[in-house]
Amino acid sequence: MKTAPYFILSSLLILSLAGCKNKPAQEAQETETQNKTFAVIESPYGMVEGKDVILYTLMAPNGFTVSITNYGGTVVSILAPDKSGDLGNVALGFDNLEGYLQPKNPYFGCTVGRYANRIANAQFQLGGKTYTLSPNDNGNMLHGGKKGFDKVVWRGNYGQSDTSAYLTLGYISQDGEEGFPGLMPVTVTFTIDGNYGLQIDYMAKTDKPTPVNLTNHTYFNLGAGKAPDILGHELMLRAPRYTPVNDQLIPTGKIEPVSGGPMDFTVPKAIGEDLAQVKGGYDHNFILNKNNKSLDLAATLYHKATGRYMEMWTTEPAVQFYSGNFLDGSLKGREGKSMVKHYGLCLEAQHYPDSPNQPDFPGTILNPGELYLQKTIYRFSTK
Repeated sequence: MKTAPYFILSSLLILSLAGCKNKPAQEAQETETQNKTFAVIESPYGMVEGKDVILYTLMAPNGFTVSITNYGGTVVSILAPDKSGDLGNVALGFDNLEGYLQPKNPYFGCTVGRYANRIANAQFQLGGKTYTLSPNDNGNMLHGGKKGFDKVVWRGNYGQSDTSAYLTLGYISQDGEEGFPGLMPVTVTFTIDGNYGLQIDYMAKTDKPTPVNLTNHTYFNLGAGKAPDILGHELMLRAPRYTPVNDQLIPTGKIEPVSGGPMDFTVPKAIGEDLAQVKGGYDHNFILNKNNKSLDLAATLYHKATGRYMEMWTTEPAVQFYSGNFLDGSLKGREGKSMVKHYGLCLEAQHYPDSPNQPDFPGTILNPGELYLQKTIYRFSTK
């Protein structure tokens, strides 16, 4: 897949530091980039804290379409074809911005940071100092705190070529934001290609040592409204090990093999096959079979009834597989449909949860002069 070059990311960081604003949407009318193949449409989506919220729609000539809003860097929809060629939305979400502003919104589609997943007791030590974070999950920090990257308005820049369309979002996380040290400019670039691929590139830098763990929190249901849940989806994870958790979903510090038990997805199986054996459902960090930053296949997902098939590729060492355990039907999604338990699943590329407090886990500290770089691809097809 052709990726927006990193100088675009660097330029956006510079522009962000200079205080650039979102490119304004046309009043009462959507605008489309002039391209006969790929296109980007921007349209007004509302306002948050006096800032314009924009919906950006990236379109490929084959119909593959991804919509993203700069509120929370959120993937709002992914239109991918089934085995009959009919397009359907495989990402859970809401009809409008108000849905995403609900306090109970469970991170649908958003960009998560500064630290994805949980940090125990909302604190960690670094350089001999204890940093207290914003607790928002049973006294722990979850997905960046009370106002993480999912609840801010990002600045947007977009473009297209003959082979791709992209949106780059930029945000400057302030020193002390949600308790994290260091001024940290960050960009996230979403790129679509002609082979039904959505690539997400992350880049960040800092002026003080700080833990960083970014991800995307899209909930997938390949049934696109035709499957009541994801329990019949067949999942494969190239993960021979995982990190067990306690009752608050904090890693115990152990690393254990999946070895043929309910956590074993090394061979594709239905998500519901062993679900009853997993207390509370799947919400675990699976360690991928890799030891470097190369881009490798991490997971596959298949829905037999529609024929939709998804591959997930990532440079990250792990994937959080979440089976939608906390969806309870109280939230209404598109067209007023209740999103019940297990209606969607997440495959979040990441470092291990609670790494700042776990000396045996891979480190997540970003130092001044270094770049945080991550790449994840979700690619759709049928079989």
